[in-house]
Amino acid sequence: MARQSSRWKLRGPGGLLADDGFAGYWAWRAARGLIRILLFRMYRVRATGQERLRASGTLIYAPVHRSHLDGPLIGGLTHRRVRYLGKEELFRPKPLGWFMRSIGTFPVRRGEADLDAMRGALGLLNDGEAMLVFPEGTRQPSDDIGPVFDGTAWLAAKSGAPVLPVGIAGTREAMPSGAKFPKRTQVAIVVGEPLAPPTGPDGGRARRPDMTAWTATLREALEDCQQRARALANEPGRARTPMRDLVP
Repeated sequence: MARQSSRWKLRGPGGLLADDGFAGYWAWRAARGLIRILLFRMYRVRATGQERLRASGTLIYAPVHRSHLDGPLIGGLTHRRVRYLGKEELFRPKPLGWFMRSIGTFPVRRGEADLDAMRGALGLLNDGEAMLVFPEGTRQPSDDIGPVFDGTAWLAAKSGAPVLPVGIAGTREAMPSGAKFPKRTQVAIVVGEPLAPPTGPDGGRARRPDMTAWTATLREALEDCQQRARALANEPGRARTPMRDLVP
């Protein structure tokens, strides 16, 4: 798998300015710090189960997708440099591409099955990294869970990574699709129990029917997490989760 993952390693001009070097590391730290200082407070984030995001080893975060805020908020809850799939357009011009790679994002072509990106993601997981994958694919207009695709199941089955379902309430209201500026609202995040990767009936290699059945289980877990997140966001009179519990 090393050959497959090499294209997707953090890469740059080398030395201190490389996106996997000193400058890239501090760019990621700075971005995460701003998320914690600004977004966590602006949205009075409430969270439960966030300690599960900080487990070591190969791990897939599988949140619902309602806003561009979802990924940054989840990344801010862990000390790990989370890997994200990002649309190719976000990597142009080159300075922006450097920054995107520094914070852990790698490019994927939208509107087509980017098998190269999926293989790259698998290579990173095989290297023991944490990756965020939106099972619904694109942003959804309500709390209802949209169609859940088998890509998460495929990555989990091939890498052996456990999957964390995550519900997020409030980000759609804060920054819906098409909005240019966010508005202040209550955000709640619920991280569910990890799901073991799909396997065959005898514990062997998972085949397509096994992955389809596992995807249905993931969808149920997402529905539960999303309902709990909405209830937490609507709970009256409760202050945001203390920063010491949000920040590892």
